[in-house]
Amino acid sequence: MRTLSADDPTLRDPGERADLEALLSSYRPADERDGRERERMLAFLERHPDALERTCAEGHFTGSALVLDAERRRVLLTHHRKLGRWLQLGGHADGDGNLPRVALRESIEESGIATLTIDPNPIDLDIHRIPARPGEPAHLHLDLRFLVHAPANAREAISEESLELAWFDPAEAAALDLDESVHRLLRFAFAAPGT
Repeated sequence: MRTLSADDPTLRDPGERADLEALLSSYRPADERDGRERERMLAFLERHPDALERTCAEGHFTGSALVLDAERRRVLLTHHRKLGRWLQLGGHADGDGNLPRVALRESIEESGIATLTIDPNPIDLDIHRIPARPGEPAHLHLDLRFLVHAPANAREAISEESLELAWFDPAEAAALDLDESVHRLLRFAFAAPGT
């Protein structure tokens, strides 16, 4: 499995819509659900020129990551401040079509671990609804999900976006009250080669 650090040339510069379209087109769905999500994402990207921006009212693209420890036995999850749930790390594309870059950038910001590396091939696609909040209507997140790897002895630091950060082994993570899409992501991550 090839992993990239934040200073890799392929992750240095923001990407275009065409980069995201190419990544989605080359993506190999894990199952029928995943294939449907890919087709929905490609159609959404075609219909919405601003699909990489938060200003796209119907929804927008995000990049998220499941951070694995160096032994690939535990995952780092955030207790998200705004949503009040345990989630994988990640965030908005904010105009960047290089979604592996987005996922790695957000993981570094949210974990405080500067030396994370990423497998640039998504392991899961998920479209989910974000509930309305004051000043923000309900909308979709079209999320490309990646595996990110922490080095040995990594020390996480809580960002302002988190109430808490914690490492969980598979049994501990399975016992959490997580959205089904996060449980699915955990199953993919722990089934991936090398885990």
